[in-house]
Amino acid sequence: MDISAIDIRAVGYRHPDAQRLIGEVQQEYVVRYGDMDTTPVDPGEFEPPQGLFVVAYDQHGTALATGAWRAREGTEPGLADGDAELKRMYTVPSARGRGLARRMLRHLEAEVRRAGRRRMVLETGTEQPEALALYASEGYLPTERFGVYRDDEQCICLAKPLADG
Repeated sequence: MDISAIDIRAVGYRHPDAQRLIGEVQQEYVVRYGDMDTTPVDPGEFEPPQGLFVVAYDQHGTALATGAWRAREGTEPGLADGDAELKRMYTVPSARGRGLARRMLRHLEAEVRRAGRRRMVLETGTEQPEALALYASEGYLPTERFGVYRDDEQCICLAKPLADG
């Protein structure tokens, strides 16, 4: 797979390709953690300018990966005004190990900067070593826990300032 031939498109949370891949990532959470992600999600949170949901397609139009962000503010512990929360990062197994997740992450960071958000935050977990390695290599550092899983011992919250590009 030629990573430069990948087309990352804003499709919206309800798009059929987005829904199929969200279903796949939820099943991956079941395998790794024993249950699906129960974080409350409103599809409208991923509509510009307060969020974005994208799908990466290969040259044949096959959906290979998803990624999204939604605006967050300092209304709950661990979050600050101007935050953007990374959500639904997922790459199909057959496309892993080729840099697609890194390309998706960088694309979303650029979109977050364009939207004027200052920091990207995310929740991941102990059973996702590939994700942890990616985020560490891209400059994400541990931050105060937030969200539904903040008291779960498997929860790992990370953040990266984006304002200075």
